Amino acid sequence: MSEEKVHGQGFQTGHIGLNVSDLERSRGFYQAVFGFEVSGESQEADRRFVFLSREKTLVLTLWQQSEGRFDKSFPGLHHLSFQVETIEEVQKAERKLREMQAKLIYDGVVPHAEGGQSGGIFFEDPDGIRLEIYAPTGAHDHAAPTPGAPSCGFF
Repeated sequence: MSEEKVHGQGFQTGHIGLNVSDLERSRGFYQAVFGFEVSGESQEADRRFVFLSREKTLVLTLWQQSEGRFDKSFPGLHHLSFQVETIEEVQKAERKLREMQAKLIYDGVVPHAEGGQSGGIFFEDPDGIRLEIYAPTGAHDHAAPTPGAPSCGFF
């Protein structure tokens, strides 16, 4: 396959697949926070999964194939980041997360870097998987939690 076909204009990230320990709990969390719709699922004993979509596009698959909690000390996923259009959407998600008593990493919206325009919220899902919701602009009025380093890199 030529490099043009591999790295052409249509190249983009596809859906994300996560192992979770409790499918129903995780499904409820991701639907409440992100507004995802169920576009497919299986409740077979050893094949439990759910496909979560937004505007008919598959975004996330949850697979009940794990136990325990996410451990950032092992190689693999650092965090998942989801972009929204406005900082108000980020703040709406923050309110929902606080209502759900989810673990927030920082106290509210933070810029990606000191004085930066982009920023968001950093939090954990029920299995401890680290997540981010951010907007490209609107975070400049907030203080960065890690001066001299990206906020998304060291949590």
